[in-house]
Amino acid sequence: MLDRKNHWQNVYQEKAPLAVSWYQEDPKLSLDLIRRTQIARDEGIIDVGGGASVLVDYLQKEGFTNLSVLDISENALDSAKKRLGNSAKSIEWFEADITQFQPPHQFSLWHDRAVFHFLTEQSDRERYVNTLKQSLRSGGHFIIAAFAIGGAKKCSGLEIVQYDSNKLSKELGADFELIESINEIHITPSNQEQKFEYFHFINRMNDGST
Repeated sequence: MLDRKNHWQNVYQEKAPLAVSWYQEDPKLSLDLIRRTQIARDEGIIDVGGGASVLVDYLQKEGFTNLSVLDISENALDSAKKRLGNSAKSIEWFEADITQFQPPHQFSLWHDRAVFHFLTEQSDRERYVNTLKQSLRSGGHFIIAAFAIGGAKKCSGLEIVQYDSNKLSKELGADFELIESINEIHITPSNQEQKFEYFHFINRMNDGST
């Protein structure tokens, strides 16, 4: 059985954050989708698998003040904290496996770029979705990016699951309404193409819309 924590600790120990295949200098599409939600600057946002991602840097610059980052790798989180310096003190950091995470409070927006597609076991996906439902307020936004159908079959030496809107909607269930999906070709630091698809859902649980 894969030891997820050790795997990702080793990845961030052996590679600089700028060298991993999923690195983005400018997380433009994630930012565009977050802006389109029009959530208030003081509403809670969690970046799941955020690790060493620079998304949180951009969100701070845009005036968002209630930010959280979760990653299974302490090394990834330490890299982000070092990069941010004093700005890191205003961010809530969680070192946790998302399938075992116990949210201390709810969030208005959950962002996941490339965590869910690593969950190849149905039981892990079910735990992820249960945690998502506990963590995201009714009417909250779920923005997720995953490898698209016809794209990569492996990443970082691990098997992945490819998604389109129908397949992902089935995993999430009727409580989540798909608002939009967008395809992206991500160019890795080694100049390879990766096919991603981004999805924006709204949590309709308990809001009378489902």
